[in-house]
Amino acid sequence: MTAWEADEFKPVGSVQRANAPGMTRHMTPELTEDDLGIDRSLRPRKLDDFIGQTRVKENLSVLIEAAKQRGDTLDHLLFSGPPGLGKTTLSSVVANELGVSIKSTSGPAIERAGDLAAILTNLEKGDVLFIDEIHRLNRAIEEVLYPAMEDFVLDIVIGKGPAAQSLRLEIPHFTLIAATTRTGLLTGPLRDRFGISFRLDYYNEQELYDIIIRSASILEVLIDEGGAQEIARRSRGTPRLANRLLRRVRDFAAVRANHEITERIAQEALEFFEVDELGLDTMDNKILTALIITFSGRPVGLNTLANALGEDAETLEDVYEPYLLQQGLIQRTPKGRIATQRAFQHRGIPYDLFS
Repeated sequence: MTAWEADEFKPVGSVQRANAPGMTRHMTPELTEDDLGIDRSLRPRKLDDFIGQTRVKENLSVLIEAAKQRGDTLDHLLFSGPPGLGKTTLSSVVANELGVSIKSTSGPAIERAGDLAAILTNLEKGDVLFIDEIHRLNRAIEEVLYPAMEDFVLDIVIGKGPAAQSLRLEIPHFTLIAATTRTGLLTGPLRDRFGISFRLDYYNEQELYDIIIRSASILEVLIDEGGAQEIARRSRGTPRLANRLLRRVRDFAAVRANHEITERIAQEALEFFEVDELGLDTMDNKILTALIITFSGRPVGLNTLANALGEDAETLEDVYEPYLLQQGLIQRTPKGRIATQRAFQHRGIPYDLFS
């Protein structure tokens, strides 16, 4: 017995004029909600269809083409950045561009070394293995991953006690693509084994507008320019949120506005769903209110803030804080988190209230 056991878009094509003035219905025949599901249908499948992250795409295009010319596997890739920016989608795009299969898992899902060994031994030559949240990978499991990444071998132990024997098993050459929202939690040895590393940035309004128009074409949503721009403005620089808000506004328009999304309807819908003009939702504003009112504008530690809000500290740090920091609404200080003057203004509270 071994020491481990195996358990195991095309761009918007035709644009047709709708009956309503100023409205266009974007149609595409390839992807529909019925055959792919909403979330999967909205994901691009090729680099040319992927909107935003221009520098990353240009680099990937060269690296993928070079690997294909050599007939070799692509170097191991690490994507980092806040949630919702397209790390998982880009991983699938890379596999599609290489013309290989992709096997997906996540750090928390790999509980034992045997789980990882089973995954690796089932890969075909050239396959892509995608590990999401790799910073949550158990340290003991990392030890199994090191020789697999460097030498494409698995070190296994047969038997137990004095009769135990070490055996080195070759595995097919593969490309590991990993995603993380917490680069700082990766161990140095693991981080150094990735030949290529990219950090994904927040998207600008024009890129989000283009994404919304593309998604509207797939969902066959009737939307005008003003409606798409309004959703883009409130999407926090995040494509995942842009698509989520589009679906919410679509549902609102279906009930309240004859399925047509105009700028006014988008504004009404987003206010109805409590997404304000900066794209802040209920929890974002609760964070600002807690920092300003509950803690009287004084610095507060992350765990104390999380307890006051009834939210997980890691969720606050990974999901909410990056955008609040980017917008200059909060600051991290040696003493803790603190609301800025802009946060006071956004919440309509005098900045000198606690002076």
